[in-house]
Amino acid sequence: MRLFGPSQEEIWTQFANEVGADFVNEGLLKAKKVVGRFENWVITLDTYTVSTGKSSITYTRLRAPYITKDGFNFKIYKKGLFSNVGKTLGMQDVEIGDPEFDEKYIIKGSDETKLIELLSSDKIRELISLQKNFHMEVKDDEGRFGSKIPDNVDVLYFQGNGVIKDIERLKNLYMLFALVLNKLFLMGSADKEGPDVTLK
Repeated sequence: MRLFGPSQEEIWTQFANEVGADFVNEGLLKAKKVVGRFENWVITLDTYTVSTGKSSITYTRLRAPYITKDGFNFKIYKKGLFSNVGKTLGMQDVEIGDPEFDEKYIIKGSDETKLIELLSSDKIRELISLQKNFHMEVKDDEGRFGSKIPDNVDVLYFQGNGVIKDIERLKNLYMLFALVLNKLFLMGSADKEGPDVTLK
């Protein structure tokens, strides 16, 4: 038996096979990733590392670019140490009317009505609640060192601490992305056609 259990590559390859995606290993200097497709949208799972000087922190992320129809954006994350993040970003705190969910999460968005509609899905709320730590948002760019994102494209973005090697958690996140993208389309916030964007 190996001391640390299955490797990231083994788990992510199995995950890719189970959701009909591709595991991509571009070599030692590049992060391993899983690239899948739901309808016309591409969902990418990978990791990135932030150096803090003496140490570094690795995060797992899922990203899915889509053509935005109305600029609707949101941020949902578990209440905790960084609960004040986003207060200056022009987004208002929203309560969706589910006391248990409202108690556990900070919910912010540019359009309260649309955010309540998005989270009216029992399955979306359930999949969010299954995550140990949760931070999902819509980004309109990836910063100076990220991918080049056109003005009419936003990115659905999840970030979690460490390298996630729990296959059920990964499958739940993938399903969550599929449901949120489809809901954004049904709400008139996302175009059904996927953008011509390649993520770094």
